[in-house]
Amino acid sequence: MRIALFVETYLPYINGVVTHIKVLKDGLTALGHEVLIVTADPHAKHHYIEDGVLHCPAHPLKQLYGYGLAKPISRVRMRYLKQFNPDVLHMHQEFSVGFFSTMAAKKLNKPLVYTLHTMYDEYLFYVAPKPFVPAARKISHQYTRHLAKRASAVTSPSHKADEYFKECRVKKKVEVIPNSIDYEAFDPANTSPEKRQALREKMGIREGDTALIFLGRLGKEKSVDLLLDYLAEQFPDEDRLRLVVVGDGPETDALKQQAKRLGLDHRVTFTGSVDHSEVPAYFSACDIYVSASLTEMMSISMLEGMASGLPVVLRYDPLNASQIEEGVNGYNYKTPEEMASIIRNLMNLSQEEKDAMRVRVRESVRNAGAINLAKYMLSIYSRVTGIPVEEEKK
Repeated sequence: MRIALFVETYLPYINGVVTHIKVLKDGLTALGHEVLIVTADPHAKHHYIEDGVLHCPAHPLKQLYGYGLAKPISRVRMRYLKQFNPDVLHMHQEFSVGFFSTMAAKKLNKPLVYTLHTMYDEYLFYVAPKPFVPAARKISHQYTRHLAKRASAVTSPSHKADEYFKECRVKKKVEVIPNSIDYEAFDPANTSPEKRQALREKMGIREGDTALIFLGRLGKEKSVDLLLDYLAEQFPDEDRLRLVVVGDGPETDALKQQAKRLGLDHRVTFTGSVDHSEVPAYFSACDIYVSASLTEMMSISMLEGMASGLPVVLRYDPLNASQIEEGVNGYNYKTPEEMASIIRNLMNLSQEEKDAMRVRVRESVRNAGAINLAKYMLSIYSRVTGIPVEEEKK
């Protein structure tokens, strides 16, 4: 089968959607299918294909981490797509490249699959002043409804999409397909004891310390400010408990100032952006993955932390609570006090118990790899195209 994936940004940029696309592509190609990724590229001067990626010239958006906005209509892009001749088009983001995919599907008379990765209501403050958020939400919902109507199938990694689409008055069934990661890349055995120790020392983690880690874009929606508040309130004298914050974003300076104001600057390490190839080592150097965000669909960094063997401690989100197997790979908390109790219990485990839990946590996401994601999606591609997958692979 020939599959075109549409995404607003791709490697070398890194975020949850990019990781999802990379894993999906790897799985599909491993199963014998041909994939073309169509993406905006602010560094491209013209359209070109390289290594299975159609790079589309885009206007750089400096306020959005250097991402780019491509023209939603392009004859050159359409010509490249016609030459690829996809059996199915799969939209993963809803902006200019995503909008182009809806027009291309109609023009080529091919089915379109739409995956909702983001709860956009939680991000409207980036594009609209507070008084205009209700109007922006209405427009956003109308646009989402327009895209969903064009799609033959709608998927998402979270049951949150059901609620969001209902608010957008979309009546199509949402098929929940879990996010996936490069499982083997996050095997803690890949990081030598020497590298792990050197990294812990670099981040100020001493022998016997417990290191919490959060990894992600540092925007308001990630609620890292709450993690700092909880650490100061619940662990005022726990000098052996540290927090490592990996990532960058518009809230970085404010978070650093908050940590200093709370007297946590000696217990919190802000690493800034880290090359994705180094992320497994950072997870390996820490002990517990933590998050207070309620805007996630299914956090890629959470899955990567699990694949690294880190138990996760997440703020309770009723529609995502089932993503955690309580006591197996992590815990949900509803209050700062509950979070503190969970962390203390994890800190007080014996070394044997900690080692056993790491094995258990990693085993819980063994099936969250590229092949399983590809098989999930192929079942949908097969249904909307009428192409039997097994026959296609022969």
